[in-house]
Amino acid sequence: MRDPVTFADSVERQRAREGAPEVNFYQEALKASQEFRREYKERMNVVKWNEMPMERSADGLIKHIINERMNTKECCIDIYMQFIAANEATGTSRHLTEEVAFVIEGTGHDLHYDVHFDCKDEFVWQWDTKPKTFEWGPGDFIYIPPYVAHKRVNTSNVEARVVVCNSRIMKAIGLDWFDQLEPAKGFEDVWVPPAD
Repeated sequence: MRDPVTFADSVERQRAREGAPEVNFYQEALKASQEFRREYKERMNVVKWNEMPMERSADGLIKHIINERMNTKECCIDIYMQFIAANEATGTSRHLTEEVAFVIEGTGHDLHYDVHFDCKDEFVWQWDTKPKTFEWGPGDFIYIPPYVAHKRVNTSNVEARVVVCNSRIMKAIGLDWFDQLEPAKGFEDVWVPPAD
């Protein structure tokens, strides 16, 4: 009969202290937190326009406003400006984070391929083959739900500029699912095709 004061039996009580390697994870976490707080004070509060790096990405030309590799105090989101040439488009991408965007210049539309999923032994994902179309123009806000495959099309005769924001939280919790399904025209050389 079990002791009414304790849930575990004597075998479990013995196993709780035996057979495991000794580590110092907790101590290292305390030290890492102190180092982070010290280093955080030295990070940038303001990123000047000329400190924002440009990148030829598979989604087209972008200018990083905030990125986890930049030395900023922002730790949760990445922000970049997307440049889409007149009458051109981005590539098609999908990521488990939701995305929000704000149109600075240009007119066009987003193509969103909704995702459907089931989870039995593992996730099973399927995307619509016919996209929903969402028109946008200067001053408009665009929302892309999590893991929806999407592409941005500039239908104007000027370069479109769109500020795009994504969260780093999903990556931090182990759901860094991010694929470029097709590259933007002229950016095929920097494309990393999806693994599946």
